[in-house]
Amino acid sequence: MFHCSDAQNSPQDYLSPQNAARSAVGVGPMSWSTKLQGFAEDYARQRKGDCRLQHSGGPYGENIFWGSAGADWTAADAVRSWVDEKKYYNYASNSCAAGKVCGHYTQVVWRDSTNVGCARVRCDANRGIFIICNYEPRGNIVGRRPY
Repeated sequence: MFHCSDAQNSPQDYLSPQNAARSAVGVGPMSWSTKLQGFAEDYARQRKGDCRLQHSGGPYGENIFWGSAGADWTAADAVRSWVDEKKYYNYASNSCAAGKVCGHYTQVVWRDSTNVGCARVRCDANRGIFIICNYEPRGNIVGRRPY
């Protein structure tokens, strides 16, 4: 079964925590894009069979999340995992702490990314939950700070 915006996975459930993270660093809010939502839904359907944590290679910025079977992972869980990377981001050096990942966080707060669309799918054979958000314009441009 494909899930896109059911309880705890509505557009607002994706937007609110991401916009809160943006506001915390003085960046304006993003708006929901049905175009990006459609792209995310199409790609989530492709991942439904294997639930592999693999990027789409599409033209947009992208954050992906996988949650193991046994829990009903939500939009808030995915966004929290991305925003929690803030502790690894050093604005002064515009880099992540050694051995850590922070690119999901920097995409969330990327000043020029003004639109987002997301999707969620429960994977086949009890493989877990796959969640994707796409951003336009894309962020994480090498050599530039997110804000």
